[in-house]
Amino acid sequence: MKLDDRLLKTHPCPCTSTRVNYNDRMGVQAIEVKNLTKVYSNDFKAVDDISFAVNEGEFFGFLGPNGAGKSTTMRVLSTLLKPTAGEITIAGFKLGPQDDEIRGSIGFAMQGVTLDDMASAWENLLLIGNLYGMTKQETQSRAGELLNILNLEKVADSWVKNYSGGMKRRLDLAAVLMHHPHILFLDEPTEGLDPAARRVIWDYLRDLNKQGTTMFLTTHFMQEADELCERLSIIDNGKIIITDTPANLKKEADGSLDDVFIHFTGHGIRDEDVSNKGVDPYVRS
Repeated sequence: MKLDDRLLKTHPCPCTSTRVNYNDRMGVQAIEVKNLTKVYSNDFKAVDDISFAVNEGEFFGFLGPNGAGKSTTMRVLSTLLKPTAGEITIAGFKLGPQDDEIRGSIGFAMQGVTLDDMASAWENLLLIGNLYGMTKQETQSRAGELLNILNLEKVADSWVKNYSGGMKRRLDLAAVLMHHPHILFLDEPTEGLDPAARRVIWDYLRDLNKQGTTMFLTTHFMQEADELCERLSIIDNGKIIITDTPANLKKEADGSLDDVFIHFTGHGIRDEDVSNKGVDPYVRS
Protein backbone atom coordinates (compact mmCIF):
# COMPACT_ATOMS: atom_id res chain seq x y z
CA MET A 1 0.00 0.00 0.00
CA LYS A 2 1.35 3.42 -0.94
CA LEU A 3 1.99 6.06 1.73
CA ASP A 4 -0.75 8.31 0.29
CA ASP A 5 -3.29 5.49 0.63
CA ARG A 6 -2.23 4.69 4.20
CA LEU A 7 -2.63 8.31 5.25
CA LEU A 8 -5.98 8.65 3.54
CA LYS A 9 -7.72 5.67 5.08
CA THR A 10 -10.71 7.08 6.91
CA HIS A 11 -10.02 7.48 10.62
CA PRO A 12 -11.75 10.79 11.34
CA CYS A 13 -10.92 12.51 14.60
CA PRO A 14 -14.16 12.83 16.60
CA CYS A 15 -13.20 16.30 17.82
CA THR A 16 -12.81 17.72 14.32
CA SER A 17 -14.88 15.66 11.90
CA THR A 18 -18.11 17.63 12.28
CA ARG A 19 -19.07 19.16 8.96
CA VAL A 20 -20.63 22.62 8.97
CA ASN A 21 -22.90 24.19 6.38
CA TYR A 22 -21.76 27.81 6.51
CA ASN A 23 -24.67 28.95 4.36
CA ASP A 24 -26.83 28.29 7.42
CA ARG A 25 -24.55 30.51 9.53
CA MET A 26 -24.78 33.68 7.45
CA GLY A 27 -26.10 36.76 9.21
CA VAL A 28 -24.76 35.86 12.65
CA GLN A 29 -21.77 37.35 14.41
CA ALA A 30 -18.69 35.23 13.92
CA ILE A 31 -17.61 35.58 17.55
CA GLU A 32 -19.65 36.85 20.48
CA VAL A 33 -18.16 36.97 23.97
CA LYS A 34 -20.19 37.98 27.02
CA ASN A 35 -18.63 38.41 30.47
CA LEU A 36 -15.76 35.97 29.92
CA THR A 37 -13.72 35.27 33.04
CA LYS A 38 -10.92 32.77 33.51
CA VAL A 39 -9.38 32.08 36.91
CA TYR A 40 -6.59 29.52 37.14
CA SER A 41 -6.20 27.05 40.02
CA ASN A 42 -3.68 29.33 41.75
CA ASP A 43 -6.44 32.00 41.93
CA PHE A 44 -4.79 34.08 39.22
CA LYS A 45 -7.47 35.87 37.21
CA ALA A 46 -6.09 35.92 33.68
CA VAL A 47 -9.25 37.24 32.03
CA ASP A 48 -11.60 39.50 33.97
CA ASP A 49 -15.21 39.82 32.77
CA ILE A 50 -14.57 40.85 29.16
CA SER A 51 -17.19 41.24 26.41
CA PHE A 52 -16.71 41.87 22.70
CA ALA A 53 -17.97 40.75 19.29
CA VAL A 54 -16.35 40.07 15.92
CA ASN A 55 -18.47 40.52 12.82
CA GLU A 56 -18.78 37.99 10.00
CA GLY A 57 -15.88 38.48 7.59
CA GLU A 58 -14.07 40.98 9.81
CA PHE A 59 -10.30 41.13 10.27
CA PHE A 60 -10.10 41.70 14.02
CA GLY A 61 -6.98 42.38 16.10
CA PHE A 62 -6.55 41.49 19.78
CA LEU A 63 -3.53 43.31 21.23
CA GLY A 64 -1.89 43.58 24.61
CA PRO A 65 1.38 43.17 26.56
CA ASN A 66 2.77 39.79 27.55
CA GLY A 67 0.62 38.34 30.31
CA ALA A 68 -2.35 40.58 29.50
CA GLY A 69 -4.77 37.70 28.79
CA LYS A 70 -4.50 37.34 25.00
CA SER A 71 -3.41 33.72 24.87
CA THR A 72 -5.88 32.66 27.55
CA THR A 73 -8.72 34.30 25.64
CA MET A 74 -7.68 32.63 22.39
CA ARG A 75 -7.40 29.24 24.11
CA VAL A 76 -10.93 29.61 25.45
CA LEU A 77 -12.37 30.68 22.09
CA SER A 78 -10.71 27.73 20.35
CA THR A 79 -12.09 25.22 22.94
CA LEU A 80 -8.66 24.38 24.37
CA LEU A 81 -9.51 25.83 27.79
CA LYS A 82 -12.73 25.90 29.78
CA PRO A 83 -13.84 29.37 30.94
CA THR A 84 -14.62 30.03 34.58
CA ALA A 85 -17.64 32.12 33.61
CA GLY A 86 -19.23 33.76 30.60
CA GLU A 87 -21.21 32.98 27.45
CA ILE A 88 -19.41 32.50 24.13
CA THR A 89 -20.73 31.86 20.64
CA ILE A 90 -18.41 30.93 17.77
CA ALA A 91 -19.81 30.72 14.21
CA GLY A 92 -23.28 30.50 15.71
CA PHE A 93 -22.40 27.61 18.05
CA LYS A 94 -22.40 27.71 21.85
CA LEU A 95 -19.10 27.07 23.58
CA GLY A 96 -19.43 24.00 25.79
CA PRO A 97 -22.39 22.04 24.41
CA GLN A 98 -21.33 22.55 20.77
CA ASP A 99 -17.54 22.36 21.01
CA ASP A 100 -17.29 19.76 18.22
CA GLU A 101 -19.15 22.06 15.83
CA ILE A 102 -16.88 24.94 16.82
CA ARG A 103 -13.75 22.85 16.18
CA GLY A 104 -15.07 22.01 12.74
CA SER A 105 -15.59 25.72 12.03
CA ILE A 106 -12.22 27.16 13.03
CA GLY A 107 -8.54 27.00 12.16
CA PHE A 108 -5.81 27.87 14.68
CA ALA A 109 -2.40 28.97 13.42
CA MET A 110 -0.38 28.72 16.63
CA GLN A 111 2.67 30.81 17.41
CA GLY A 112 4.98 27.83 17.05
CA VAL A 113 4.95 25.87 13.81
CA THR A 114 3.22 22.50 14.40
CA LEU A 115 4.53 20.27 11.62
CA ASP A 116 6.27 16.90 11.29
CA ASP A 117 9.84 17.81 10.30
CA MET A 118 10.54 14.27 9.07
CA ALA A 119 7.68 14.33 6.57
CA SER A 120 7.13 16.28 3.38
CA ALA A 121 4.66 19.12 2.92
CA TRP A 122 2.45 16.79 0.93
CA GLU A 123 2.48 14.10 3.66
CA ASN A 124 1.72 16.66 6.39
CA LEU A 125 -1.33 17.93 4.52
CA LEU A 126 -2.58 14.43 3.69
CA LEU A 127 -2.44 13.53 7.37
CA ILE A 128 -4.30 16.69 8.38
CA GLY A 129 -7.01 16.02 5.81
CA ASN A 130 -7.37 12.46 7.09
CA LEU A 131 -7.75 13.69 10.67
CA TYR A 132 -10.53 16.03 9.54
CA GLY A 133 -12.40 13.11 7.99
CA MET A 134 -11.97 14.35 4.43
CA THR A 135 -12.12 11.86 1.56
CA LYS A 136 -9.00 10.95 -0.40
CA GLN A 137 -10.18 13.02 -3.36
CA GLU A 138 -11.04 16.03 -1.18
CA THR A 139 -7.71 15.85 0.62
CA GLN A 140 -5.57 15.58 -2.49
CA SER A 141 -7.47 18.37 -4.23
CA ARG A 142 -7.31 20.73 -1.26
CA ALA A 143 -3.65 20.00 -0.51
CA GLY A 144 -2.68 20.67 -4.13
CA GLU A 145 -4.69 23.89 -4.14
CA LEU A 146 -3.04 25.22 -0.98
CA LEU A 147 0.49 24.22 -2.00
CA ASN A 148 -0.04 26.11 -5.24
CA ILE A 149 -1.52 29.21 -3.61
CA LEU A 150 1.24 29.42 -0.98
CA ASN A 151 3.99 28.77 -3.54
CA LEU A 152 5.16 25.48 -2.05
CA GLU A 153 4.59 23.16 -5.02
CA LYS A 154 8.30 22.90 -5.92
CA VAL A 155 9.22 21.70 -2.41
CA ALA A 156 6.08 19.65 -1.72
CA ASP A 157 8.03 16.35 -1.65
CA SER A 158 10.96 17.63 0.45
CA TRP A 159 11.29 17.08 4.19
CA VAL A 160 9.99 20.00 6.22
CA LYS A 161 13.17 20.05 8.33
CA ASN A 162 14.97 21.49 5.30
CA TYR A 163 12.51 24.38 4.85
CA SER A 164 13.25 28.00 5.65
CA GLY A 165 11.27 29.70 8.43
CA GLY A 166 9.01 31.40 5.90
CA MET A 167 8.29 28.14 4.08
CA LYS A 168 7.43 26.39 7.35
CA ARG A 169 5.09 29.23 8.32
CA ARG A 170 3.31 29.06 4.96
CA LEU A 171 2.91 25.30 5.25
CA ASP A 172 1.60 25.64 8.80
CA LEU A 173 -1.00 28.08 7.49
CA ALA A 174 -1.92 25.61 4.73
CA ALA A 175 -2.43 22.90 7.36
CA VAL A 176 -4.97 24.92 9.35
CA LEU A 177 -6.82 25.82 6.15
CA MET A 178 -7.29 22.25 4.91
CA HIS A 179 -10.92 22.00 6.06
CA HIS A 180 -12.00 25.48 4.82
CA PRO A 181 -12.40 27.03 8.31
CA HIS A 182 -15.02 29.73 8.73
CA ILE A 183 -12.92 31.55 11.35
CA LEU A 184 -9.12 31.65 11.49
CA PHE A 185 -7.27 32.34 14.75
CA LEU A 186 -3.76 33.71 14.14
CA ASP A 187 -1.24 33.86 16.97
CA GLU A 188 1.83 35.87 15.88
CA PRO A 189 1.57 34.54 12.30
CA THR A 190 4.70 36.26 10.97
CA GLU A 191 6.98 36.22 14.01
CA GLY A 192 10.61 35.82 12.97
CA LEU A 193 9.98 36.20 9.23
CA ASP A 194 11.85 38.56 6.94
CA PRO A 195 9.90 41.41 5.27
CA ALA A 196 9.44 39.54 1.97
CA ALA A 197 8.08 36.38 3.65
CA ARG A 198 5.90 38.51 5.92
CA ARG A 199 4.42 40.30 2.92
CA VAL A 200 3.52 36.97 1.26
CA ILE A 201 1.59 35.92 4.38
CA TRP A 202 -0.13 39.30 4.66
CA ASP A 203 -1.23 39.25 1.02
CA TYR A 204 -2.67 35.76 1.33
CA LEU A 205 -4.50 36.57 4.57
CA ARG A 206 -6.03 39.64 2.92
CA ASP A 207 -7.22 37.54 -0.02
CA LEU A 208 -8.64 34.91 2.32
CA ASN A 209 -10.45 37.59 4.30
CA LYS A 210 -11.93 39.08 1.12
CA GLN A 211 -13.34 35.63 0.36
CA GLY A 212 -15.28 35.77 3.65
CA THR A 213 -13.03 34.14 6.25
CA THR A 214 -13.20 35.89 9.61
CA MET A 215 -9.76 36.62 11.09
CA PHE A 216 -8.83 36.91 14.76
CA LEU A 217 -5.22 38.12 15.07
CA THR A 218 -2.90 38.53 18.02
CA THR A 219 0.46 40.15 17.35
CA HIS A 220 3.14 42.31 18.94
CA PHE A 221 4.03 43.72 15.53
CA MET A 222 2.00 46.94 15.37
CA GLN A 223 2.56 47.47 11.64
CA GLU A 224 0.96 44.07 11.05
CA ALA A 225 -2.12 45.03 13.03
CA ASP A 226 -2.29 48.40 11.28
CA GLU A 227 -1.96 46.83 7.82
CA LEU A 228 -4.51 44.06 8.30
CA CYS A 229 -7.10 44.84 10.95
CA GLU A 230 -10.40 46.67 10.57
CA ARG A 231 -10.87 46.96 14.34
CA LEU A 232 -8.67 46.36 17.37
CA SER A 233 -9.24 45.55 21.01
CA ILE A 234 -6.48 46.26 23.51
CA ILE A 235 -6.43 44.07 26.62
CA ASP A 236 -4.34 44.65 29.74
CA ASN A 237 -4.43 42.99 33.15
CA GLY A 238 -7.26 40.78 31.94
CA LYS A 239 -9.57 43.64 30.97
CA ILE A 240 -10.34 45.15 27.58
CA ILE A 241 -9.33 48.80 27.69
CA ILE A 242 -10.61 50.00 24.33
CA THR A 243 -11.96 48.76 20.99
CA ASP A 244 -11.90 50.90 17.84
CA THR A 245 -10.51 51.17 14.33
CA PRO A 246 -6.76 51.65 13.90
CA ALA A 247 -7.39 55.09 12.38
CA ASN A 248 -9.46 56.30 15.34
CA LEU A 249 -6.99 54.90 17.86
CA LYS A 250 -4.04 56.60 16.16
CA LYS A 251 -5.99 59.85 16.09
CA GLU A 252 -6.72 59.60 19.82
CA ALA A 253 -3.07 58.90 20.67
CA ASP A 254 -1.82 61.43 18.11
CA GLY A 255 0.73 59.02 16.70
CA SER A 256 1.38 55.55 15.32
CA LEU A 257 -0.12 52.29 16.53
CA ASP A 258 3.03 51.81 18.62
CA ASP A 259 2.12 55.08 20.35
CA VAL A 260 -1.43 53.80 20.82
CA PHE A 261 -0.14 50.62 22.46
CA ILE A 262 2.12 52.53 24.86
CA HIS A 263 -0.58 55.13 25.55
CA PHE A 264 -3.10 52.53 26.73
CA THR A 265 -0.82 49.94 28.38
CA GLY A 266 2.00 52.00 29.89
CA HIS A 267 5.62 52.77 29.09
CA GLY A 268 7.55 50.19 31.12
CA ILE A 269 8.39 46.56 30.50
CA ARG A 270 5.89 44.53 32.51
CA ASP A 271 7.07 42.48 35.49
CA GLU A 272 6.35 38.81 34.86
CA ASP A 273 6.44 35.84 37.19
CA VAL A 274 8.15 32.61 36.23
CA SER A 275 6.52 29.34 37.24
CA ASN A 276 7.59 25.79 36.41
CA LYS A 277 3.94 24.85 36.83
CA GLY A 278 2.75 27.21 34.10
CA VAL A 279 0.27 25.76 31.61
CA ASP A 280 1.16 25.06 28.01
CA PRO A 281 -0.90 27.68 26.12
CA TYR A 282 -1.86 25.19 23.37
CA VAL A 283 -2.81 22.09 25.38
CA ARG A 284 -6.49 21.51 25.95
CA SER A 285 -7.37 21.75 29.64
